[in-house]
Amino acid sequence: MNDEKYEAAKRRVKELKDFYKNLITYITVNIVLIIINLVTSPGNLWFYWVTIFWGIGILLHASKTFIFKGIFLGKEWEEKKIKEIMEKDS
Repeated sequence: MNDEKYEAAKRRVKELKDFYKNLITYITVNIVLIIINLVTSPGNLWFYWVTIFWGIGILLHASKTFIFKGIFLGKEWEEKKIKEIMEKDS
């Protein structure tokens, strides 16, 4: 029982860590892109396209990490299906 809780907690920490790494990368890269855009062609703003579309990906990642927490085809779903199939086959 404690091993299962430990493994679940470990998976959750990995999910959180992956999200925060993704978010930090998003922020850092977008700051660099804004600077490059404003220095090289201030009359033609293009950085926001990257910000918008990558931002949609960040929002999806955040919803998976904080709202749905593996409901859709996550580890819990996998374990539930494995148990269901094992019970069905026996």
